[in-house]
Amino acid sequence: MKQIVRCGLIQASNVKGPDASNEVIKKAMIDKHLKLIKQSADKKVHVLCLQELFYGPYFAAEQNSRWYKLAEKVPDGPTTKLMCRLAKKYKMVIVVPIYEEEISGEYYNTAVIIDADGKYSGRYRKNHLPHCHPGFWEKYYFRPGNLGYPVFRTKYASIGVLLCYDRHFPEGARILAINSAEIVFNPNATVSGLSEHIWKLVMPAYAAIYQYFVGVINRVGREYWKTGEFYGTSYFADPRGQIIAQASRTKDEILVADLDLGLIREIRDNWQFYRDRRPETYTEILKP
Repeated sequence: MKQIVRCGLIQASNVKGPDASNEVIKKAMIDKHLKLIKQSADKKVHVLCLQELFYGPYFAAEQNSRWYKLAEKVPDGPTTKLMCRLAKKYKMVIVVPIYEEEISGEYYNTAVIIDADGKYSGRYRKNHLPHCHPGFWEKYYFRPGNLGYPVFRTKYASIGVLLCYDRHFPEGARILAINSAEIVFNPNATVSGLSEHIWKLVMPAYAAIYQYFVGVINRVGREYWKTGEFYGTSYFADPRGQIIAQASRTKDEILVADLDLGLIREIRDNWQFYRDRRPETYTEILKP
C-alpha cells in the first residue's frame, strides 16, 4: 500500500561577507530561509530539512572564537522557537541544524527536530567531528555528540539524522535502521575535493543495505576561506539505493520528492536482511 510523504531539502549559499557582524550574517541567512521555507510549504512539503549550520557560513573552515557567539540554547533559543512557529503554521516537520550552546563553553553541532504541530521533538548531536586537515576544524568548536542515534516518530514519518562527517561511519546508520527509521537526513557542508567521489556512493549504499530513504544535503557557492566550493547536488535515494531526485550543483534550490514509505516494507519482504542479521557475530566492531 502506498504511503506518500512529500519531503524537501534546502540547499543555499551564504549571504554576507566576512566583514559583516555575526548578527547581520545570521539574520540574513534566516531571512533567506524564511522565504525558502514558505516556498516549501507552497509545494506541500510534509517534512523539510535544512543544511548543516544553516544560519551562518561553515565557520569551522578556520579557528576563530568570534563564531562561538552564533551558538544558541535548545529548545529555548530564538531560532528553535521561530522554527516551532513555522512548523505549526505550515503543518510541516522541520529538521533544523544549528550551533547549540549547552552551557557557556560547551557547544554542539546539532540538528533540532520539530513536529508538524510545532512542538519540539528532540535533537541529534553530531557524533563524529572532523579535525584532520585545513578547512575542517570542528573539534575547536564542538564537543562530540552524547545523545546516541535517536529516531524521531513524527506525524508523517520516523526520521533519523546523521550530520555530515557522520556518514562515513556505518555503525550509526545501522542503529537508525534497527530503531525503525524510515527516512534518514544527512545535512552537509562539504567542498569539492577529497569527499566528492564518494558523495553519491555512501548514503545510497546505506539506503540499499538498511532499506530506508535518505535525504542528503549540501550547501552551494564559495565562502570566505580558500577551502573550495560547496558543490550542492543534494539528493534523495530510495531503499533500493537509487537516486530519485537531485538538485543542481551551483544554485539555491528546494529539492522536493514524494517518498512512498510503503516501499520500505515491500523491499524488506524481498530482501530479508533483518531476519538474517547475526548481531552476536559483530562484537569485534565494539573493540577500541
